[in-house]
Amino acid sequence: MTALIKPRGLLVDFGGVIVETANRPGWQSKMAQLVHERLAAADAGSPQLGVADIERDIREGAKADSRWKDAMSRPFAPVELTYQEFWEGFVAGDWPVRTREYVRDNAKELCREMGEMKQERVTRDGFIEVLDFADAASIPVVIVSNTLMGQVHRDFLTRNHLTDRFVEQIYSDEVRVRKPNPEMIHLGARAIGETAATCWYVGDNFDRDVLCGARAGVGGNILMEARSTYDLPYELTVKADAIVADPWGLRELLRVSLERAA
Repeated sequence: MTALIKPRGLLVDFGGVIVETANRPGWQSKMAQLVHERLAAADAGSPQLGVADIERDIREGAKADSRWKDAMSRPFAPVELTYQEFWEGFVAGDWPVRTREYVRDNAKELCREMGEMKQERVTRDGFIEVLDFADAASIPVVIVSNTLMGQVHRDFLTRNHLTDRFVEQIYSDEVRVRKPNPEMIHLGARAIGETAATCWYVGDNFDRDVLCGARAGVGGNILMEARSTYDLPYELTVKADAIVADPWGLRELLRVSLERAA
């Protein structure tokens, strides 16, 4: 493990670091039913497009989105997919014109509803203690996260009374760039008046997080292990400065760095 600087800011990913996520069984079916009802209510439905057809295209669109995300870990400065590109392109590419127009015009709200319906989110054990430790050490914490719909993350934090624990929240759909584009980390650092070199960045993926930290030149490039951490889409030579198993490990890493600095 590399000797780490005392951070003047802690930049953290959302999924895999702040929360553990799991897909809800049958979410595609529920989302398809919702879309079908919305199309009918807007007089934009089609006899060629039943609930089963919509469910299939949502399922396959999600697969296409996942593969697109893997591909976008290769360029230096990728931009984020738009709500319209997901719905009109990945899901509804072969739907009748009126139905494509409906999902295009309502893509943002559909992304929000899909985000709530698709995944269960639970705050990772030990992360509140990380926030407490950072507060006590006067280290500001900023969220830097790839997401199709950042509002879903904001709403989770609001429901769990966590919003005020973060100085800023940087989401890729809102700023139009996505990790491993280093601008994501630079945006997070600038939000607290710092540079990447004075901050730690904590993520759970090598190809989007550790690579992004290396490109941005962060002062501490930390990998926190999560469910998909070692499912690399392609070979990478980039290394983390430290690897922790969970938020408790991150808290210990912070403690050691502060003691060493003292």
